[in-house]
Amino acid sequence: MTKLPERSRIYQNHHFDSTRWDYFALRDTDIIVATSYKAGTTWTQAIVAHLLFQDGHFPAPPAEMSPWLDMRIMPLEVILNRLKAQNHRRFIKTHLPLDGMVYHPKIKYLYIARDARDVFMSLWNHYTGMREEFFMLMNGLPGRVGAELPHPPDSIHSFWKNWITKGGFDWEADGWPYWSHLSNVQSWWNFRHLPNIQLFHYSDMLENTEREMRRMAQFLEIDVAESAWPGIVKAVSFDEMKREGEKYAPGGGQFWKGGAQTFLYKGTNGRWRDVLSEQELILYDHACQRTLTADCREWLECGGRIA
Repeated sequence: MTKLPERSRIYQNHHFDSTRWDYFALRDTDIIVATSYKAGTTWTQAIVAHLLFQDGHFPAPPAEMSPWLDMRIMPLEVILNRLKAQNHRRFIKTHLPLDGMVYHPKIKYLYIARDARDVFMSLWNHYTGMREEFFMLMNGLPGRVGAELPHPPDSIHSFWKNWITKGGFDWEADGWPYWSHLSNVQSWWNFRHLPNIQLFHYSDMLENTEREMRRMAQFLEIDVAESAWPGIVKAVSFDEMKREGEKYAPGGGQFWKGGAQTFLYKGTNGRWRDVLSEQELILYDHACQRTLTADCREWLECGGRIA
């Protein structure tokens, strides 16, 4: 008998609360868009939105249509009522590891991964660009479990040392003050063989966006007319999404200095090569050895089709 994922942990901190999923009534047609963070979440939400609404006329901005259910900020009742009212096929965002999710064999899970070093560079931009109001909301909202989200340090190197050597939860070994990117990826990698879980890599999406979008459409069983593909591919290009940033960024970008243009920053890989030292990369190597299996690490660093 195939082993199925089981929820074995509760994830609660300044950002999210995994128990919010307990109140959500899933439909068999639902799509879950999952990442750890800064790995292509917003991009994938846009892709799914354009696959479902191929004329580009959305009933609401993708971030509103596809809420981050486990995020504490938006009242749960509001999120649940919005999702209940949706008559179209729903797609919901999560940043939870699979061991924090209630698994349903009939719904589709899209998981997007990215090299941890690229995630870190994007996270630094995200973290340092956050408005003070966002910190106040995260830390002051009643019900927070655990420590406050601290303000970022002055140095990217200080942030790297903490992020790659300290766990955000007691059972994690990296990710502070957020949560572990590495253990998040490994939790989904362990169940990549299941027919309703499909893993995608950010590098592959950059290298050939249309190919990966077609793979998503096939997995989600969405028919797309050949004539529609050029327009959809153009609509989800980084330049187009940045140009319409308020439509795609969470909250229209209001939580970041500079708005959506800060949230949708560069969308590139490899910037860490000019930032992280040899000693800092040794810390990365140790973190990978602690948390990742060899095959998961190879894929996370290189991408490519999963055998």
